Amino acid sequence: MTRLFGQAVTEVDVVQQPTDFGTELRRRRLAADMTLTGLAQRVHYSKAQLSKVERGLKRPSRQLALLCDTELAAEGELAALVPACPSETEETAEADGDEEVWLMQLSSEGQSWFRPLSRRQAVATGAASLAGLSIGLPAVSANVEDTTLAGTFRALFDQYRKLGQATGPGLLLPVLIAQTHALQELSKNAGAQTRQELLRLASRYAEYVGWLVQESGDEQGALWWTRRAVDLAEAGGDHHLTAYALVRRADVTLYRDDSEQTIGLARQAQKGDAPPRIRGLAAQREAQGHALAGDHRSCMRSLERARALLERQADDSGAPVIGSTNLPDSAEMVRGWCLYDLGRPRAAAQVLEAQLAQVPEHAVRVRVRFGVRRALAHAADGEIDHACELTRELLPSFTTIGSATVATDLRALARLLSRHSRNRSVRALAPELGTALRTATHG
Repeated sequence: MTRLFGQAVTEVDVVQQPTDFGTELRRRRLAADMTLTGLAQRVHYSKAQLSKVERGLKRPSRQLALLCDTELAAEGELAALVPACPSETEETAEADGDEEVWLMQLSSEGQSWFRPLSRRQAVATGAASLAGLSIGLPAVSANVEDTTLAGTFRALFDQYRKLGQATGPGLLLPVLIAQTHALQELSKNAGAQTRQELLRLASRYAEYVGWLVQESGDEQGALWWTRRAVDLAEAGGDHHLTAYALVRRADVTLYRDDSEQTIGLARQAQKGDAPPRIRGLAAQREAQGHALAGDHRSCMRSLERARALLERQADDSGAPVIGSTNLPDSAEMVRGWCLYDLGRPRAAAQVLEAQLAQVPEHAVRVRVRFGVRRALAHAADGEIDHACELTRELLPSFTTIGSATVATDLRALARLLSRHSRNRSVRALAPELGTALRTATHG
């Protein structure tokens, strides 16, 4: 047994594998007149590992199945024998119907804590009478119709999003939650038109909070905030955010490796009269779901649809743009993401290299998110030294932004590199990568 990146790695993992994968792999390999050594060289796994897989002594990873499927031109049939193992979907409790109280605690160590309660629950637990500084909104009914009010909150939102590209979620969440609450309260004293404008802006704040909560590793909290965003949008007369909420839910299931739910939610979001941008983002998420399932043809079709929809996007309302604003070509970047999941790491690396070169320097979170996937693609293509070099450059920024979703790919990269434990670059990277992963787990 080898220990690398703080994790135990065993040579032999004898388990019952999916239906006849090893037998089918051998049949297709022989039919292609390919030796075990030849296939091992193409997929960058050892001959011994492939032999164990063919003989049913070792469970094939999803990645290995996709790589073999691509090299043997199986068109997804081989990969389908090793389905992804999604996590169980957890139900989230609905908030009580009475008025809600938001409790937020900030510690001197920089940590924050948030919890929504119904007023009945707050009274029952004594939370409504907690000692401390009580800060109420001033009487604002006379000034709430001032057109500069919404404009100020709107301008602040852009700055918060820019700051969110270079800092961890914990720094921004308290202030964003407070801003969301302030907008919601201010809307109660406004006239009909201003009220709707404030509520729609509050919904964008809440949606962004949900994304940052997911980045901090709290999936259920992310879904709660997404529902809150939908409620605020509906109250503000924006009935399209419901479709985007489905895209956000599909984002959660994507990171659970649940291709079926990801595809289903993304398809549901594309129905109806949602704006082209929302349907385009949904089509991208559907493509990622098909990539997880190993369906190259459906993935590429979804990406073509996404590209066409995103090119039609037009919103002159002045509202914040939904989704990332730092991708030069969103559909193309996602294509690079998908190609890795489809077992085509070399093509993935080439696309991601080209796209990352166009991402602005200030978009640190975007550069780390897709940069780690680029390193993962290079490693899967056998370019271990280059993958280690890229990873080392990204680790300081990864630690700064504190992304739970990026950590998913970083752990996959660590597992992949652990197969090359004798490589000098891998050994040199191990201490730094192990520290980053432990920080991501316990931070």
